[in-house]
Parts: sequence; structure tokens; C-alpha cells
Amino acid sequence: MGKIIVIGAGAAGLMAAIHAAAGGASVLLVEKMPAPGRKILITGKGRCNFTNSCEIADFPRFFASNGAFLNSALRSFDNQDVIDFFASHGVASRVERGGRLFPETDKARDIVDALVKAARQAGVKVLTDQTVRSLCMENGQITGVVTATGVLRADAVILATGGLSYPGTGSTGDGYRMAKELGHTITLLRPALVPLETKESWVKELQGLSLKNVEGTVKVNGKKMDSEFGEMLFTHFGLSGPIILSLSQAVSRALLLKPTPEITVELNLKPALTPEVLDKRLQRDFTAFTRKQFKNSLGELLPAKLIPVIIQLSGISAEKPVHQITREERGRLVELLQGLRFTIGKTRPVAEAVVTAGGVDVKEINPKTMQSRLVKGLFFAGEIIDVDGYTGGFNLQAAFSTGMVAGAAAARHVAEQ
Repeated sequence: MGKIIVIGAGAAGLMAAIHAAAGGASVLLVEKMPAPGRKILITGKGRCNFTNSCEIADFPRFFASNGAFLNSALRSFDNQDVIDFFASHGVASRVERGGRLFPETDKARDIVDALVKAARQAGVKVLTDQTVRSLCMENGQITGVVTATGVLRADAVILATGGLSYPGTGSTGDGYRMAKELGHTITLLRPALVPLETKESWVKELQGLSLKNVEGTVKVNGKKMDSEFGEMLFTHFGLSGPIILSLSQAVSRALLLKPTPEITVELNLKPALTPEVLDKRLQRDFTAFTRKQFKNSLGELLPAKLIPVIIQLSGISAEKPVHQITREERGRLVELLQGLRFTIGKTRPVAEAVVTAGGVDVKEINPKTMQSRLVKGLFFAGEIIDVDGYTGGFNLQAAFSTGMVAGAAAARHVAEQ
């Protein structure tokens, strides 16, 4: 019986180990942390958005880079396969806004427990608190791994070590180094799905404010690059929340340009209204509050925390009676409400990103097997590969799909040895 070592017991590694064992191999799953699935536990704010219900053919367009590389893997183990897998292990799911799928219990722990249980039922041996230091290769073929305690022999190795994001969960970039040592190209590593730091100091006044049904647009030197509709959050350093995380991928790419361009995010606080309709809404509110000062007239239009900032940026005196506000001032207010502008200084560090952009160059990986084109018996799965998706369950689906393909292909590989 051929022996396979899977390095990294996250979403991709667990799924790879399960399918490698199902293919008849002897499988050892090595994890540096005390327990498997640490990063899964914090995804979706502890609820775990584990896939998306959209058509599998549409999945690649929800990846900022190399989505086409995933076509074969996604079709080999698609979103319905993932749903059925967890259902067969006692985890029912439900669909929420944007096709996001969550466990019915809202507990990420259920996803981890199902994966660990399936791995053990398949005969996978799990070794925790064990760090792999390097890979062993002879004559272009993987022969094992080096750990802190010695050498473990293997006929195939699956690298599923994750990226650089959330290092407290074990993702510290070890896999990139090990792949590079064997000759693989690692494309530029950078944060993806990450909060943004703004240059405007007044953003601190909005810390903790969450806005729903707003539209955010990234512009680079004034040119629109991307736009998202949904929910966002103000923080002490700038912007976060679902639409900001998705927009951050365009920002991250723009920050690589030399010289660094002007990068802005514009928030449309009332995207459902045309400027003309919003102006009429303001006129109605001003009529209703005709005897009040400007600062007391926006309570039905905006959250209380946002009003002082909007007043300051509008250039209209807070004490001005609303019936004295001119058409020009009202026009400026409409433009501000539909184009609240933030200048982006940088992203937050990659350690705070949901996923890592960059990784093992996909040109060096067979997309149908996830096997290295450079080293026989070396396979890749999950975030270590240079693919990064938007929010909505796409990254975990990619982890499960590449994990399944890598595990099954590795089992076939060792059976043929």
C-alpha cells in the first residue's frame, strides 16, 4: 500500500486526506497546530460560509486570479458534491443572500467535526503538534518529509499548508518556502479580502458604524476598476466589511503599480435613488423640518453617527435653517451622499487578510490532478496555489475541490508505483 503524507489539516488538507485514503492509500495528515481546522473555525464570523449555490460554470469569474485553472477541479467536485458530503456526515445547510451556504446550526465547528470524522472513518492517521521543515526529493521524485523529530518516508506528498493570512491558525507560509526549495515559482504574495486604510482622519469618528445596501466603487487615477453592493463597516483605521473585502483585490493590484496611483473608494449611500429622486427626498425632508437647523434635519435619512461627518464635508453650516439652504448647496449634498470619497493609503497587513493572493504558479501545476509539473509525487491543494476568490464561499469551495482532486490523484499515483 502506497503512503501519502498530507501537510496541513485545513479545509483542503482534510478533504485531500479523505479522498487519498478512499483511493486505497495509507495516509498520514500532519498538522503543526494542536488541532485540525483552526482557520475554518473563524470563517464567516464563526458560522463558516462553506460554498456557494451559483452555477458551477460561473464559479471561475468569482476569482480575482486564475479562476480558469480551477475549471477541471470544480467540475470534478462541485458545490452540490460539497453540500452532499456534509449532509452525509450530519451537517444540514441553508442558503442565504448571494447564494452563500452555511451550516443550519450556524456553527463552523460542525464543518470541522464532519471533516475530521470522515478522515478518521477513512483510516487517515492525524498527527498534530508536528511541524514539517522540508521535503525530501531524489531524482525528481518526492520521497518524504523532514519534521522536527526526524524523516517520514512517503510515496507522495500533498502540500495544503494555506497562505499567510491569520498566522495564528497555522498559516505562516511554510508551504511556499518548501515548494520554492524544490524549484517552484511563487508569485508575488499579497493580501486579498482585506480591510483598507484611509488617509482621511475623520473616518475614526465613524468607527463601529455598519451600513447596509450601499455601493462601493474603487477608482484608480479616477478610472472605475470595480464596484460592489452590500454591507460595509467603518473602523478606526478605515473601511472593512463584505463589499470592502471584495473591492480590496482591485486595490491590492493597484498598489503594485509604479508610481503608486491615486486610489479611492467612493460610497454611494443611496444607490437605489437617482440624483433627481434623492434631491426630491431632501426637499421633502427639508419641508417637514422647515423650522429646524440643518444638523437636525437628516435624522430620517442617515444614521446619527454619520450626520456630523456629512455636515462637515458638505460645507453647509450646521446651524443654518433648512429653508435657507440653496439649490446649489442641496446639489452638493446629493453628490456627497452618492459619492462619499475615501483616499486609500494601503491595505491592512496580509496577516489580517481572509486569504492570500499569489502562491505556487499555476503554470507549474497540472489542473486535472494538482500534481507538480516539476516534481513527481508532489501535489498541491487550497490556498497555497495562486488562486484567490471573492467572498461568498468561493475560496472554501476551491479548497475542497482542489483537495479532492489532489487526494484522489495522489492515491492513483502511488498505486501505480
